[in-house]
Order: sequence, then structure tokens, then C-alpha cells
Amino acid sequence: MKNIELILFDAPDELARAVAGAWLEEVAAAQRAGKPHCVALSGGRITQKFFAEVAVLSKARGVSLAGVHFFWADERCVPPSDAESNFKMADELLFQPLGIAPEKIHRIHGELPPAAAAELAVKDFSAVTAQLDLVLLGMGEDGHVASLFPGEPEADRTNPAVFRAITNSPKPPPNRVTLGYAAIAAAKQVWVLASGAGKEAALRESLSPAGQTPLARVLRARSNSKVFTDIRL
Repeated sequence: MKNIELILFDAPDELARAVAGAWLEEVAAAQRAGKPHCVALSGGRITQKFFAEVAVLSKARGVSLAGVHFFWADERCVPPSDAESNFKMADELLFQPLGIAPEKIHRIHGELPPAAAAELAVKDFSAVTAQLDLVLLGMGEDGHVASLFPGEPEADRTNPAVFRAITNSPKPPPNRVTLGYAAIAAAKQVWVLASGAGKEAALRESLSPAGQTPLARVLRARSNSKVFTDIRL
């Protein structure tokens, strides 16, 4: 696709370090302009490395994250203390080390039923912003992003809600809350961190103009996106 910037790396550590540095530049630019920066985070192994690099580089470069509002691309419906919680990973690796103010952390309340958690997430989002500055996405072996999986009915894919409930995820746990396609498409920037063995076919299809993976649908819906990857195609 012509609307994608594909950025290649030799190893996941190198990828995570580069994305962390690039994101801190975005944060610093917003800070200089006196504007808040609204980002949606994801989970996954490469995100763990990304968080760790941000924590180190922000201190080394003197870049404050005080003006950043943190949202999530998706969350599993588990308590925030659960090992499966995307919030828990961010809290331990990023928020606590950098002393992020609680009012800037807009976690999805996964301890609630999915529909209630999605409704609350929409209200919280709408109280802060109408558009995300950046969505950070991982990619699964099936090409899924956030908790948008292959095989969804068209009515679900076209749902305009910023956040929506998922009750039949093919990956456990089945209950989740996810950003919808429309909200991801509307973001100012989308960066995909595609890393890990066994994902070559999914990434290849996702980059094809005729691809049918959720990532392919996201990329087609946007005029510009960046894909950072250590996967050899």
C-alpha cells in the first residue's frame, strides 16, 4: 500500500528503542506547542520492551510525560491487578517508574462487564478529547490488532463507537473492550509494532491492497500509517 511507511529493524530491542525515541519526540513537540498528547497503548511482548525503553529514554532526554493522556487500544475484562491486564503491564513498567499522575491514566475498567466497561471508556474518552494523537498497535499471528479479530460480522466492523464490547474473542479471555475501526482510522497517527516469529504471512497479507486481516482494514482506512517491524518478508 502506498499510504504506509514500512520501517525495518534487525531485532525487537532495536525496534522498541527506535519507536520509544520517536514517540518521545512527538511528546516533546506537543509540550513545546503547549498541547496535550493523547495516546492509546496496546499490550504484547514488544510493548513490554517499548515501555521499558520509554522509561529509560524519557529520563535520559529529560522529556516529561506530564502532558500525556493515556488510553488503551484494548483491554481484557480482568481486574487491573490480573497478570493478563494491559493496564497492569503499563502501570508496572511505565506509570510507576515515571510517576505518571493518576488523572492522566484513563484505564478501561476490565473488572466490569464488557458493555459497562465500554460505555464508561467512551464517556472518559469524550471528556478529554475527540481524537487520539497516536494509536500504538501490535499485530497477532492472525493479523488482529487491538481486540479486532478476523471473521467479525460487517455490522460489528462498521460500528462507529469509539470503544465497544467484545464477548466472543477467539483468544482468551473472551470478554474484552476494544477501540473500534472508526476511532483508529480517525487518529492523527497510527504506529504498528509488528514483531515476532510466525507472523510473516499475516504481515504480508496486511500490507497487500487486497488483504483481509484486521490490520489490512485499518491500513486501508487511513491516508498514512507507520509499520515498524523486525519481520522479514
